[in-house]
Amino acid sequence: MPAIIPIPAFRDNYIWALREGGVAAVVDPGDATPVLAWLDANRVALSAIIATHHHADHVGGIERLRARFDVPVFGPAREAIPARTCALAENDRFDVPGIRLALRVLDIPGHTAGHIACFAGGADPLVFCGDTLFAAGCGRLFEGTPAQMSMSLAKLAALAPATRVYCGHEYTLANLRFARAVEPDSDALVARESRERAKREQGLPTLPSTIGEELATNPFLRAGLPHVMASASRHAGRVITDAVDAFAVLRDWKNTF
Repeated sequence: MPAIIPIPAFRDNYIWALREGGVAAVVDPGDATPVLAWLDANRVALSAIIATHHHADHVGGIERLRARFDVPVFGPAREAIPARTCALAENDRFDVPGIRLALRVLDIPGHTAGHIACFAGGADPLVFCGDTLFAAGCGRLFEGTPAQMSMSLAKLAALAPATRVYCGHEYTLANLRFARAVEPDSDALVARESRERAKREQGLPTLPSTIGEELATNPFLRAGLPHVMASASRHAGRVITDAVDAFAVLRDWKNTF
């Protein structure tokens, strides 16, 4: 299993570097500058680029990276990804060049229409999920519907609880504040917020989380629970009995929280 290193970019993005020996692949390089600086500082050669979706803060650095490193670019088949050489869709499997890691693909539309996740199972499972699932949150619905996003989150929630979740942004503390508004009596949320705040105070990322931790504390994965639907009902001022409807209310609530 390669080492997985966060390369901070912009205000709150993470570009994930998968390093093994003297080579590394990167996931969602929205900016080439911090990637090139990290590669040079560590004397590492780039072996591949993986993109989860087309937003500029995830793909904006690809062409500059490829100008220096002639490497394959893996990305979603249903989106326009700069310099993509390998189009990926549900159930595709690929070996990360130069890295002893095989990844499988899930189609997870909602945030964007063709968004994908790449995951590995086995004894040390992990998933790169871009901006669909965040630590204690989920992405905005720019191109999809609540039903699509709910189904996409359900796919991710069905991965093994130990699966490490590598998402695209450091949004965790803000997401936890919202989660506590939805579930104010949750001891698990109080404990998680304390842990994650301590990490940030030390300048550490809160990521990765795990699927198990998200199932216990992420309101968007818990929208079908009766007490979460009750919270959504109170916010909406109407009775909600459907999990997708509850999800839609939670997502709109978070947008203005």
